[in-house]
Amino acid sequence: MTVPATMRELRSLIADGKLELSLQDVAVPTPGPGEVLVRIEAAPINPSDQPLLLGPADLSTLASSGGVTTAAIPEAMAGMVAARNGASLPAGNEGAGVVVAAGDGAEHLIGKTVGVLGGAMYTQYRKVPAASVLPYADGVTPAQGASAFVNPLTALGMVETMKLEGHTALVHTAAASNLGQMLNKVCIADGVTLVNIVRNDEQAKILTDIGAKYVVDSSKSDFRAHLADVLFETGATIAFDAVGGGPLAGHILGAMEAALVRKTPPTGGYGSPVHKQVYIYGRLDLSPTTLAPNMGFAWGVGGFLLTPFLMKIGQEGVQKLRQRVADEILTTFASSYTSEISLAQAIEPDTIRGWQRKATGEKYLINPTL
Repeated sequence: MTVPATMRELRSLIADGKLELSLQDVAVPTPGPGEVLVRIEAAPINPSDQPLLLGPADLSTLASSGGVTTAAIPEAMAGMVAARNGASLPAGNEGAGVVVAAGDGAEHLIGKTVGVLGGAMYTQYRKVPAASVLPYADGVTPAQGASAFVNPLTALGMVETMKLEGHTALVHTAAASNLGQMLNKVCIADGVTLVNIVRNDEQAKILTDIGAKYVVDSSKSDFRAHLADVLFETGATIAFDAVGGGPLAGHILGAMEAALVRKTPPTGGYGSPVHKQVYIYGRLDLSPTTLAPNMGFAWGVGGFLLTPFLMKIGQEGVQKLRQRVADEILTTFASSYTSEISLAQAIEPDTIRGWQRKATGEKYLINPTL
């Protein structure tokens, strides 16, 4: 297969109070020993991709001219991105494609469809270490294998973290998302008790249709009482929260405390001694996280990121999770997409307004070959 000398790559630049999204022509890299060159044919736009792509830009100011899309950075938000001012950054955490060239020791991968993690996936070709790719069985397409890392490994990481920290059941918010549906499938298959928090009846039905047992709607007037009842029944004392801002994390900790106190009334004045933990892994709500004083004193709130978790479990643990994803990419970890777009379409203002909504059931896939 003939590999071109140059390729197109999506870049995000923040400079002088303005965001610029553009496609740049760059040289196609040559793989060295132990490396492969992958022709990227599918790369999803995940919520985790959006902070790099958009920063804190005011999307009401989106405009496009000459293939470059711009938006203003509010002055109050400029400090958030001061460290990257003037740097043109490639984007895209994960993707999939076909290996078209390889260095010494990696020739056996030529022609293979592989999943790829490592950033800069919104491009036509990507050079990566051969050991980092995830080869798929014959018949798996790049579109089917494009979302093999961020959501699948995060779902598995949540369950593994629950086990490592000694909890027996977990809670997940924004639970009808693509990630949430994967997490339900993992928990059902592995016999893990999962409490799902959703925002409406439609999201609840998505989960009950795939077999979810515990679904609590945060928009209902009895949400907090219902959540406490479910936590009393399940004993869940760890939660993973994609919302981040507002009172939801505090409501979860308060409901956990209420369930624990109901089960074993404390003898002192500090509440239940059982530790309760909420990990925030997303920021669908950018407002401050607020906590009410009804959680006792045995609790924690922290951040959860996939890469530090993978480093914690080591290479052997990571490989075990990766292999499970590869084996179940068409079942447990299958992803569906509502829109397949080109690199150029991805930076059009109307398209940006679509993929940045992070709406349940809407997932965009970039196909750099279009």
